[in-house]
Amino acid sequence: MEFSASAASAGLPFFAESDESTQEVIFGPHSILQLGQKAKALGNRALLVTDTGLTQAGHSQKVHDNLTDCGVDTILYDRSIENPTDSSVRACAEFARSSEVDLIIGLGGGSSMDTAKGCNFILTNGGKMADYWGVGKASKPMLPLIAIPTTSGTGSECQSFALISDDQTHMKMACGDSKALPCLTILDPALTLSQPRRVTACTGIDALSHALESAVTLKRNADSFRHSSIALQLIEKNLPLVFTDPDNMDARGEVLLGASHAGAAIERSMLGAAHSMANPLTAHKGIVHGIAVGLSLPVVMAYNAEQPEVCSVYAELSRAIQLASRKATDSEAAHLLIQRVQELLKLAEFPKSISELGFSTSDLSILSKDASKQWTATFNPRPMDASIFQNLYAQLLSTSTCDLGSIE
Repeated sequence: MEFSASAASAGLPFFAESDESTQEVIFGPHSILQLGQKAKALGNRALLVTDTGLTQAGHSQKVHDNLTDCGVDTILYDRSIENPTDSSVRACAEFARSSEVDLIIGLGGGSSMDTAKGCNFILTNGGKMADYWGVGKASKPMLPLIAIPTTSGTGSECQSFALISDDQTHMKMACGDSKALPCLTILDPALTLSQPRRVTACTGIDALSHALESAVTLKRNADSFRHSSIALQLIEKNLPLVFTDPDNMDARGEVLLGASHAGAAIERSMLGAAHSMANPLTAHKGIVHGIAVGLSLPVVMAYNAEQPEVCSVYAELSRAIQLASRKATDSEAAHLLIQRVQELLKLAEFPKSISELGFSTSDLSILSKDASKQWTATFNPRPMDASIFQNLYAQLLSTSTCDLGSIE
């Protein structure tokens, strides 16, 4: 991946020279102004996929004007929905087919970018999203895709996966293919200034969970861990600054950059059990994903930290953000990291338990069964099954904090 940006403020590189990809990432305030010229080199007729909220905020028109001023004929599709489904993606693809586009642009949060990716699968390869559930199932070339995030959360802009829900089962299908990776990603923190505080909190905690989960999965490697560690450093320091000063462009830029690093980490190492727990909470009661995964994260971290190797990884991360001294034991350092996650959840003004969200003991069995069927559970560093998930969900019913006293 090629990275061109004013990233010197972060003091951290984005992609290593060894990364083998053609994705270009542009970062910096008002970098969206480079879109038109970049897009012109990729296509002549673009489908702009976004949502009505961004259209109402004026973002869609600004992007549209920038593209058309540079000679790119642009067709707006602003009907993407939160948690896109197979049917919503197929509707987008049908619209794109009738418009005869040769370039797709995803503008917005993860849902708009996933809709754009899903549209690309179906428009170029046909069928339905279930046909691409898994990795590398698209046999035909795909259209060039540009990703422009307006939230600092999913990191979808640096991933080749589209996360699409089945209309009937609500199961989230991870559909990945190297051809689906955006060839260009533009990270402009100015686009995130219009986010309400709740959106900032939910997406920021989601990005935090991506950094911490991708760091310890069974597929983790040196490259993925580098992205995870950079993401954590950027998000942990700057997300509280964004909460207290929403117009702080530098802090917003660092969180946006951190979220993209976390997305790059997911691309290389996947996610774990916290996301497996979050999806059923969303499916059964519509809990916003950032809140669902944020509440799940500390109990999953405490469970995973009982494995010495994982505890050591958490300890390394804890020291990297200067929570723990070099003299602290791995157990002490990991405990401090989990406490810091809980502090960030409090700063985000999240609920303290899932009982506050309408869940009770009677829900635990079905939640646990659903969680055990989630793909991300297979990448968790410690084995997971329905009984373990039920124990973790039970912990989420109360407001008690995680106890790492058993870790040695």
